[in-house]
Amino acid sequence: MPLQDHMQLISTDDHLIEHPRLWQDRLPKKYLDAGPKIIEKELPKSIHSGDGGRGDGGTKIAEVWQYEGRIYPYIGLNAVAGKKPEEYGAEPTRYEDMIPGCYEPNARLRDMDIDGVHATLSFPSFPRFAGTVFLEGEDKELALLSVQAWNDYVLDEWCATDPERLIPLVILPLWSIEESVKEIYRTAAKGARTISFPENPHPLGLPSFHTDHWDPVYRAAVETGQPLCVHFGTSGKPPITAPEAPMAVMTSLFGCNSMYATVDLLFSPTFHNHPELKFMLSEGGIGWVPYMLERMDGVWEKHRFYQNINQSVRPSDLFAKHIFGCFIDDEFGVANRHLVGIDNITWEGDYPHSDSNWPNSRKIVHDTMLEVPDEDVHKIVEHNARRLLNFPRSATV
Repeated sequence: MPLQDHMQLISTDDHLIEHPRLWQDRLPKKYLDAGPKIIEKELPKSIHSGDGGRGDGGTKIAEVWQYEGRIYPYIGLNAVAGKKPEEYGAEPTRYEDMIPGCYEPNARLRDMDIDGVHATLSFPSFPRFAGTVFLEGEDKELALLSVQAWNDYVLDEWCATDPERLIPLVILPLWSIEESVKEIYRTAAKGARTISFPENPHPLGLPSFHTDHWDPVYRAAVETGQPLCVHFGTSGKPPITAPEAPMAVMTSLFGCNSMYATVDLLFSPTFHNHPELKFMLSEGGIGWVPYMLERMDGVWEKHRFYQNINQSVRPSDLFAKHIFGCFIDDEFGVANRHLVGIDNITWEGDYPHSDSNWPNSRKIVHDTMLEVPDEDVHKIVEHNARRLLNFPRSATV
């Protein structure tokens, strides 16, 4: 049995659903009306399926987030743990439709026990995975306070419930380099272990990886010993092929966003200027990595001389030092793990999203690893994540 009992399964990508009063309990009184809050709203039949929770006139009474008067519907696929695939849908939902582990930390720990997962880090939901909802804020003081409120909730309440099992991830006020740097140091002092960051800043109206704009953020991340997590979708540019294409096309192609981020980063000055910086490709899979590295090295060999790219270091060598891939169930990637880099792979559970295997994650990881030596298994499920996130085992465990 390759997944031995002493191997602690660590998920480098899960998600939390913010509880309804997260911001109302933390923002100054003057911002409570404009700040994020849950309201009930009738939504038209055309944007939901099924007939549960309908009001009069073919509507559904949903709980949605309101921020500065803008409505942000919950998407059902964000909280489907415990449901059958036949019950999935993209309609807005209610807290009573979710299992408590989606939004309550003690219940999350119980669900992790059921799933055989020892520790996990969780990305935001309402603020989007890298907090980019707050880029849309008209009042930037409120937006900054809202970022800080989410981080304080994660550090002081969610992860404080069990610091040996819940790994703190924070978001940044991306519109301000100065405030982002301050927030990195502030939250690192409180125990943050990693920072969520857009997979491609440019579509968000922010400077790209090919500029020096982000250098202070990179330096702060290195100085505090934290990797940047680039979850697919954080660029706000989903890989959809046509307006008529079903959502299955976008869902199947989302891993391509991690490919784009990898190529973009490895041909940028980022790692040449910051030789200790680490990036983690959250929910990007790993099976594509060997092909992409081979392709990039080939392009580098033939085309580097007339372009503004580094002339001395192969992209594959940069990848080995700086980038970590994360997978849920990727049999091809596991079989080709040494071409990916056995020290560059972590496992993720994606609870409570639709790609999650909860409550069977440990069994599925075990079955996937049947032909993998114990040493490799232990690196993939635990050791690589602990090293990357500076999250050692407790001396009492």
